[in-house]
Amino acid sequence: MNRRLLIPLAAGLLCTPALFPQSPSPEPINIGSRRELFVDDYLVGSMDGVRLQLQRPQSAGKAIAFDKPWEGNTSIYVTVLEDKAFEDERRYRMYYRGSSDPDYVIQSMVRADEPVPKEHPQLTAYAQSKDGITWTKPPLGIYEFNGSKQNSIVWMGEGGHNFAPFKDTNPASPDSERYKALAGGPLLALKSADGLHWEKMRDEPVITDGKFDSQNVPFWDEVRGHYVAVYRDFRHGVRTIKTATSKDFIHWTPGEWADYGDAPPENLYTNATIPYFRAPHIYLAFPKRFMPFRTKVDDEKNNGLSDGVFMSSRDGVHWHRFIEGFIRPGRDERNWVHRTNAVSRGVVATAPDEISLYVSRNYTYPTAHIERMTLRTDGFVAVTAGYPGGELITKPLIFKGERLYLNYATSGAGSIRIEIQNEKGQALPGFSLEDSPVLYGDEIDGEVVWPRPGTRTDRTPLRNVTGQVVKIRFVMRDADLFALRFGK
Repeated sequence: MNRRLLIPLAAGLLCTPALFPQSPSPEPINIGSRRELFVDDYLVGSMDGVRLQLQRPQSAGKAIAFDKPWEGNTSIYVTVLEDKAFEDERRYRMYYRGSSDPDYVIQSMVRADEPVPKEHPQLTAYAQSKDGITWTKPPLGIYEFNGSKQNSIVWMGEGGHNFAPFKDTNPASPDSERYKALAGGPLLALKSADGLHWEKMRDEPVITDGKFDSQNVPFWDEVRGHYVAVYRDFRHGVRTIKTATSKDFIHWTPGEWADYGDAPPENLYTNATIPYFRAPHIYLAFPKRFMPFRTKVDDEKNNGLSDGVFMSSRDGVHWHRFIEGFIRPGRDERNWVHRTNAVSRGVVATAPDEISLYVSRNYTYPTAHIERMTLRTDGFVAVTAGYPGGELITKPLIFKGERLYLNYATSGAGSIRIEIQNEKGQALPGFSLEDSPVLYGDEIDGEVVWPRPGTRTDRTPLRNVTGQVVKIRFVMRDADLFALRFGK
């Protein structure tokens, strides 16, 4: 359904330009036709009456319970990936630590009818799904556990504590190494041809300059053409991360400390970093923030509590970090203990307009499980305007394409209008605010159509602007803007 009203707003409703000084124009940002998310201030030249607003995922219910004998109450460190090489039941894969430790159970908070798990060595378990929503734990027959191979265990060797795999899309990687992982501490490199049967790539660790007592994540960066590892270390007594790179997954650069800008130092227990699949030049991370000196639940063994936060980076070192909580513990008292609420490594599409991420809940309890949580596609952060209205003007940029697509949502009374300017902030002919369509509705890839019907015959006037240095002015009212891209 077409949600565009192609008439100008009344003159009295137009927002005025930002009333603050503009800094000298920086070098233009060449965004080409790639999708840009407003997860940071990378494209932001100025804002007046709008702000970057962190969104919050919504619960979609329990994905899996850690209720098998080889799992248990301290199962955690989850990796989820969509495997496009398969069109059967293994399209989505989940890997996680199977672990059980009765010493962690807070006996005063466990019901009499809840079984206390038996302790067993830490290992890596596996689940699979056709849609990322309903998961099964297939009997793989690879490792013996309690006298049987009818289990979903894929690794029982060194590094079972924090096994972190990914599918390697490096075109130079041989089929025998199509899946890779880092595990242990110092970090070992592992490989697999099918994602189920694993072996070490060599006996010696490949990364040694860290503490590693967490989920340390690797991936192939298709944009920059190298492997990336984001892993745990301590700096000034605070849990933080380092980033290293490699061309062959064996020889790694020394890790660089994360730079969080003006954000205060906080204990980031995990990091769950990914290159976002719809904009792989942007790294997104979902650290579990650990607060060791806050106690909500009386636990004589482990004080502290955790929540999930959100940050992004365009180089893996400099991070734009939101201080507000992204994943809250919520009303379940069992999520107010020390190390629960860890976000999985992996964000996947579970509907055309929906993405899912997965959160460890009830850690240390017999009810430990993974909760699926959802966002609108690209919906991590929005440029948000209230009803009084406001505007954002981008930095100078260069784009490639004939059409502009926006991920946006408005109220019934809200709107977004667009002006394309030259470097000096002057509206280009045919692209002034008065020429703009009035956008209202809720679209993931909504096209902005110039001009209004009946005024010209050219339906793609942006072809006359592509390659030029421009600024884009968004005038908004009761609206959210999540992402933009230019294209055909």
